[in-house]
Order: sequence, then structure tokens, then C-alpha cells
Amino acid sequence: MAAFEYTALDEAGKQQRGTLEADSPRQIRQMLRDKSWTPLSVDTVSEQKNKNSTVIRGLGQGLSASQLALITRQLATLIHAAMPVEEALQAVAAQQENRRLRNIVLAIRSRVLEGHTLANSMDAFPGHFPQMYRATVAAGEHAGYLDKVLNRLADYTEQRMQSRQKVQLALLYPMILMLAAVGIVSFLLGYVVPDVIKVFIDGGQELPLITELLIMASNGFQTWWPYLLLSVIIAVVTVQYLLKKPAIRLQWHRRILGLPIVGRFSRALNTSQFASTLSILTRSGVSLVDALAIASQVVGNDAMREAVIVVARKVSEGASLNKALKETDLFPPLMLHMIASGEATGELDNMLERTANNQQMELENRIAMLVGLFEPLMLVVMGGVVLLIVLAILLPILNMNTLIS
Repeated sequence: MAAFEYTALDEAGKQQRGTLEADSPRQIRQMLRDKSWTPLSVDTVSEQKNKNSTVIRGLGQGLSASQLALITRQLATLIHAAMPVEEALQAVAAQQENRRLRNIVLAIRSRVLEGHTLANSMDAFPGHFPQMYRATVAAGEHAGYLDKVLNRLADYTEQRMQSRQKVQLALLYPMILMLAAVGIVSFLLGYVVPDVIKVFIDGGQELPLITELLIMASNGFQTWWPYLLLSVIIAVVTVQYLLKKPAIRLQWHRRILGLPIVGRFSRALNTSQFASTLSILTRSGVSLVDALAIASQVVGNDAMREAVIVVARKVSEGASLNKALKETDLFPPLMLHMIASGEATGELDNMLERTANNQQMELENRIAMLVGLFEPLMLVVMGGVVLLIVLAILLPILNMNTLIS
């Protein structure tokens, strides 16, 4: 039995779309005719591959973190209630109001009914389920505690989503403040300053140096702003193009790690992602070498990702995790001490979980610190620029009053 997506006309002539399970497209068409519907198309919900990506026909590109967490939590609850996997998948599909989500679950259920394991069924759709997710599910099925693993995966996915939202919200206000500052200064230079300064120029008054500089800046802005905007766009596009090249991106990521503030933030962010992923994989029964190889894929910095790949190779050759990580000189000492303690006591999975929590807290503290520094800095810069503009306008007025007196 497989899942099929259909398009048909109902009795009123209105087009209907949905998903049904059957043994063949012919059976789906007959089911539609039994409802007095006219089938237009019946397609198998299956994987399609192209040169750049893997997609599922009719399902779009990937799942959001919230959608993945929702499906995982529902599936974990039903399996914990001793419901067979195929029935749990059918129940989860029935709960989805989103047709795309329902198609995904039914497509997986069809492969389970064909005799595949849940993890193997998800392997057919790598664009929707990350390798870390699939490897964890496979480990849970092999160990016989799939419900616990799915609950951990749901927790992990929700935590990642919340962490991402915290970062985005923390950076939202500074970005708005920066855009507001650029907009206000551009408006003043483009519209307010020229009209005000024109009065002094027409009067033949000798202007202070700061006013003359402001006039030059205003004239330059009015003349060159299209070229400045075009230059910024070209620079952004060029940087994006260059960063698509692995060698250039690797060098850039290495330079980022060496920067005073941005480097520490990038290191904390990638370390947190690596530690949390490695923690859930090892706690779910995935071997340490495989867990390191999978966890390297969630590291966004190429330099740190290459270091983790080297660590995985050294661990497979017999080196301890603590020693291999220490040799990279990229991970914080506290993390290394906790991992060394876990290896010494045989509780590496528990210590990795504590390390992940510790790194997450450190990341949130760094975000709060950066935002706390950025906000007053932007206010000071913006206030300073506005003050210079005001002084450039007021000084000629004061000089004029002095001459009149």
C-alpha cells in the first residue's frame, strides 16, 4: 500500500485535492469515482531527486522546526501508549490540518507498511528529516525504546527552535535601531539640511568649518546616493558569491573565530549546537564516532566543522574525546573538563548533556551582553551625528545674531 496525492472534480465541479492510501493509482481513481468525483490526476507521494536538492512530490521544501517537533511529539505519545508504528503514523496524519504535513506522514507510513523500519522510511526523505534525526530514530528502534528517543528528539527540536528565536529576537531591536539611525541621517542630509543651509549661502554669510563640511556631505549624498546604494548591493552579492566557494568560506570562518567579540560569539554558538547534538545522539545509543560525524554537520562554522571531523577520525583510532577536542584549541576549557570527567567516570552521555546545557546558557549570556553593549553604542553614535548636524545649523544662526548685536 502506498500514499497517492490526487486532484479531482467533485459533484459541484469544484477542484479537490487530497491524499489517499491504496495499492495502485487505479484503485484511487475507482475510490474517487465511487464518490461521484472525476479524477484529474493521481501521483505517488515519493521522492524526486534533482541536481541540487531532494524533495517530495507535492510536499515542498523541508519541514520547519515547529512542524517537525509537533509530529515527533505526537508520534512519541502514541507509541508510548503501545500503539503500533503504522497505526500511530495514521493517527498522526489524521491530526494534521496541513495537507503537506499529512502527505509526509502518510508517505512514511506507506514505506513502513512495505516492511521498512521507521528510520529507513525517513531515509527516503532526507530533505525533510536531518541525518541526526534519522540516526537517532534508528538507534531507538534498535535499542527498543523508540518512544523515549522520540521524546528526546521533540525536546531537542523545540529547544533548538527556542534558541534560534531568542537569537533572532535579541538581534531584532538593534537592527531596527540601526536602520532607523541610517534612515534619519539620510533624511536630514537629503532634505532638511539643504533647505536650511540655503538661507545662509544666499545671504553670503561666512560659514563655520563644521557647516561647510556638512554642506559637502549633503551635496555628496544627494549626488552619489544611487551609486552608494548600488555599491552596497554589489558588495553584498559579491561577498555571497565568494562565500559559496569552500576554500574562501573556510578562510573567512577562520578569521571570524579570531575576532575579539564576534569570534567568541560564533564559537559559543557553534559549540552549543555541537554539544547539544552530540548529547542527544550518544544518549540515544548512537556510537561516539558516528555521533561525532553526524554532529559535525550541524556546526555552521567550516573551520570548526573540519576540526570536529578530525576529532571523529582520532576517536575512531583510539584517542579520547577530551584529548582530541583539546588539540583543536577551539572548544572552551570548561567543556573539555566536563567531558574528561565523563570519560573517567563512564558517564560521558550525562556529562555531554550538562555540557550542552552549560553552553546554551553561555550563549544566551553572550547574546544578552552583546545586545546590552550595542544598544547604548548605537544611541551614542546616532545622538552624536544628530548633534553635529544641529551644531552645523545653529552656529551660523548664532554668528548672525552676534553680528546684528
